[in-house]
Amino acid sequence: MSTIVTFGGATFMKISQENADKTMELVLERGINHIDVAPEYGEAEIRLGSWIEKHRENIFLGCKTGMRKKAQAKEELYRSLEHLHTDFFDLYQLHGVDDFSELDTALGVAGAIEVILEARTKGLVKYIGITSHYLSILIKALKMFEFDTVMFPFNFIFYSDTTYRKEYEKLMKLTAKKDIGVMVIKAIAKGNWKGIYEGLSMLECPYTTWYEPFDTKPEIERSIHFALSQKICTVVSASDVRLLPLIIDAADSFKPMSTEKQNLVLEEASVYKPLEFTF
Repeated sequence: MSTIVTFGGATFMKISQENADKTMELVLERGINHIDVAPEYGEAEIRLGSWIEKHRENIFLGCKTGMRKKAQAKEELYRSLEHLHTDFFDLYQLHGVDDFSELDTALGVAGAIEVILEARTKGLVKYIGITSHYLSILIKALKMFEFDTVMFPFNFIFYSDTTYRKEYEKLMKLTAKKDIGVMVIKAIAKGNWKGIYEGLSMLECPYTTWYEPFDTKPEIERSIHFALSQKICTVVSASDVRLLPLIIDAADSFKPMSTEKQNLVLEEASVYKPLEFTF
């Protein structure tokens, strides 16, 4: 059972151990039991390691590999186990599969999936997931392999887009049919950074998120409540420690939105543009 907010390890892309420890005290205090992290998140695995070791039995730990071939994925998996001071992952995911050819490679002969399946037989991995920024890739992936979870971008701005919604509904039919866990990212994304911040790294922007986030209590509450009112299991928190308390507060106050209220939120979406994935 996952809490409806997952702590996103990308928050620790670049942060001191002292601040990381304080953040994890908050995570523990507020009852979050699901942690998501990846080697690509800078210093995150190192910063989380000592905390994971102390609280391992009380958390659901998800990690990822960005590698597509078996040999490289094996190296990354064992390195992550070491960095995170753990003997196993509750969930291990193919990370950021944003190209169909990469999907074919990862799920093919000598692909990353082979080492993940071997790890599962050894008890190093319990569940297998996949993440992508493109729903069409996830739809194909679920037809190629029996994944346990998917992770993808979702917010009310995306949902207001007819093309996105059509793919979203197709994907959600598959996840419901196969009983697949649904995790979403970028639930509080307002749009791409603009003006003087356009083209800068996330560490040079006002927040350590690669997108401009909604950052007021009403805006975050609206965004989180809308996302959780869909058939979504858990929302991954944004990658900035200053936004985390507001996201947790929003989850604490969550009650499913009525259809009428959801429609009002969708009307507001017309003034925004959906994120463009430019990485």
